[in-house]
Amino acid sequence: MTERVETMISEADVDRRIQEIGEAITRDYAGKSVHLVCVLKGGSFFMCELAKRIDLPVSLDFMSVSSYGGDTKSSGVVRIIKDLDDPIKDKDVIVVEDIVDSGRTLSYLLELLNDRKPKSLALCTLLDKPSRRVVPVNVNYTGFEIPDEFVVGYGLDYDQRYRNLPYIGVVRFDEVKD
Repeated sequence: MTERVETMISEADVDRRIQEIGEAITRDYAGKSVHLVCVLKGGSFFMCELAKRIDLPVSLDFMSVSSYGGDTKSSGVVRIIKDLDDPIKDKDVIVVEDIVDSGRTLSYLLELLNDRKPKSLALCTLLDKPSRRVVPVNVNYTGFEIPDEFVVGYGLDYDQRYRNLPYIGVVRFDEVKD
């Protein structure tokens, strides 16, 4: 089998949409500062670009969570791999994620963070697959709603590859003929 990546969302469209989300956050939080919490690893590309487009004081922190283990499907058991470095009490927190899929991990994570008493808590994702949702999650800022395809690029990977693509692509597999 060979694999190839087809463009789903162009670099220009991704860039334009991140600018629009940054402007919306700037409007919604006018006069405040925001604390962005990146869900590693995939969310890092999106958060860095988003932070540059928010015209407010911005602070950053990172979390790493896992619900997959060694499988390609969520186990439903969420593990904190890396917790936040700083408290979020009384901060306006925006969780930044690369993709919202089943909602299991994010539902757990948002509940955990809400227990830490932020002033406000919002969710921002580059990609959303609502057709895969099994747990309801309120997404405040969405880049793109996409169909149930295996996507890579802009932080999303396949076997640790393709994260650095500046666009969103779909991985396709072709059989090799002898």
